[in-house]
Amino acid sequence: MAGHSKWSQIKRKKAANDKQRGKIISKHLRAIQSAVREGGGDPSVNVALKNALGAAKADDVPADNIDRTVERALGGADGGEFESVVYEGYGPSGVAFLIEALTDNRNRTVAEVRHVFSKRGGSLSGSTAWQFDPVGVLVYESADEGLQEAAIDHGATDLEVEDGATTVYTEPTDLYRVADALREVVGEPTVAQLTKIPQTRAALDAGEAAKVERLIDALEDLDDVQNVYTTADLDAALDVAPRG
Repeated sequence: MAGHSKWSQIKRKKAANDKQRGKIISKHLRAIQSAVREGGGDPSVNVALKNALGAAKADDVPADNIDRTVERALGGADGGEFESVVYEGYGPSGVAFLIEALTDNRNRTVAEVRHVFSKRGGSLSGSTAWQFDPVGVLVYESADEGLQEAAIDHGATDLEVEDGATTVYTEPTDLYRVADALREVVGEPTVAQLTKIPQTRAALDAGEAAKVERLIDALEDLDDVQNVYTTADLDAALDVAPRG
């Protein structure tokens, strides 16, 4: 997910065309496979797997695909070993980027990411990770006040209500505890996963935002890239002039 509104980014992925959907699903299955091989197939004790499953569910990855991937990973079949890598850089208008990838070839992946940055007016250089905080995110398709009160009572650090949906933010270590507590109040969340959000957001005009969006799209189109975070406040720019 990119670093702007979590809910709007999820909806963007849900609305992707068939080719894009196939790539999104493939990325999720890679993350699940890697998590299983690193920590086993029980999400109750493998937080990385639990987060990968939550992210896949949010993007409507078919359950059959997930089950087959877990079974193959447990059996050691199919695919090579992937390692997690993080890239830091700056895009158009000086906005910070943080990219997470899973790769079986570091040289290939860094070359592809650097090429995209260069082509789209950015630079794969500088330290940016400090500008992003890890958080837990729960999204409910409800704006019920009882949900909001329960979330605060059970340790939520922040809430956002938009378009009839409530986004609950937690400390990373509290994510699944809060999700379990709220399950009794409102049921299952649409999204339950760990992510990163920028400490501050950079205001952009419509033209600058479009350039940043194109860079995000190009990075997310790379097979090895799992998540793209940015400090750009794209929602504010799009409220002024929707992207064409």
